[in-house]
Amino acid sequence: MPRRVGLPGASELFRETSGPDFVRDDDGDGSGPRTTGRIRHEEKITVYVSSDELLALEQARLTLRAHHRMAVDRGRIVRTAIALAMADLEARGADSDLVRGLGEP
Repeated sequence: MPRRVGLPGASELFRETSGPDFVRDDDGDGSGPRTTGRIRHEEKITVYVSSDELLALEQARLTLRAHHRMAVDRGRIVRTAIALAMADLEARGADSDLVRGLGEP
């Protein structure tokens, strides 16, 4: 006779994704960038990176986990970096890190 294994139900496997569209990842004063945090994302882009850039991203993820006790995925790091770059561009314009970085060869 086959042995039956009890499996968890859907409510135990999936977390709730409803909530605010944006959350703040700053100190609470409202001045930090708006990031989407851990919600279901409907839009997708593909970005090609070099092996060195991918390694740096993975090392950043591991550093956040080891030294700051932040278990985040690479996508969240990228979304936060984008939010920071957009906020810097809006605040500083031509003097932003994004404009300077893209102007370099």
